[in-house]
Amino acid sequence: MRSGHKSSALVLVSAIAAALFSFELIGWIAGQSAAGPEVAAPETVAIAPGSTAYRASGEYLRNGVPVDAPLIDVGFTSPLYIMKYQVSVADYARCVDAGACEPAGARRAGDNAGPVTGISFQDAQSYATWLSERTGQVWRLPRDEEWAHAAGSRFFDDALGAGSDANDPSRRWIAEYRRNAERGVVPDPEPKPPGFYGENEHGISDLSGNVWEWTSSCYVRAKVTDIGAIEKEKTANCGVRVVEGRHRAYMIFFVRDAKGGGCSVGTPPENLGFRLVRDDNRVRNFAALKAWWRTRMQ
Repeated sequence: MRSGHKSSALVLVSAIAAALFSFELIGWIAGQSAAGPEVAAPETVAIAPGSTAYRASGEYLRNGVPVDAPLIDVGFTSPLYIMKYQVSVADYARCVDAGACEPAGARRAGDNAGPVTGISFQDAQSYATWLSERTGQVWRLPRDEEWAHAAGSRFFDDALGAGSDANDPSRRWIAEYRRNAERGVVPDPEPKPPGFYGENEHGISDLSGNVWEWTSSCYVRAKVTDIGAIEKEKTANCGVRVVEGRHRAYMIFFVRDAKGGGCSVGTPPENLGFRLVRDDNRVRNFAALKAWWRTRMQ
């Protein structure tokens, strides 16, 4: 009798999943007539499977005092496909023209081939959805650890190396000030043409330049033990997301110009833009059905 109940339950779950999948596919098909022409998929770079030493994002406390985030070994079992270049002004304008994206915030000088700036987390999400629909592929913002893996030597480790002292919190403030002064970065807010900052060892262009890139990772606040292990209890604030560039920063999701406020901690980024990853492992069958539907309609 129990096996019969289990079989019935599995049939019911399968039926619900199939129905939801069908509704999603039907909804996608219904929207194609108004969505506009297909667009070419962006150029990507494939990062081979492997592992990376990743400095966790967020705020970490030991006995109530801020400490460096733990260094974690993150493994990737599948290739990571990430855009070679940041999304350009021209690329984003096509999404705006299609009515799928809001216009970017006021931008500084730069041509249409340059990176789009004045972009919020919501704007980047809208573009990823539109690009997925127009290419039949699945595009999304990278998680922070994926961005770090792709950035390689361009990833900025924000550890201060200063111990915690409940009686003297200024130790970490002074250490952060010295680190920023030693880096000697001169403000340069004007967006640069593609390739201006060169490529990293993976062939990805313009990482850690003057355009910070949105990730999908939420700001977290966690406690660590005396040996540096992360305790299970974490507080995630997804109203604030991680952005990566010359240094890591945390931005409220609707902010387009960090200079105008909204940066939760640290020096505000000069520009906010983005690049996406192509997720070949996610909803592969759905993307294949969409591609099949397109060929049938040609």
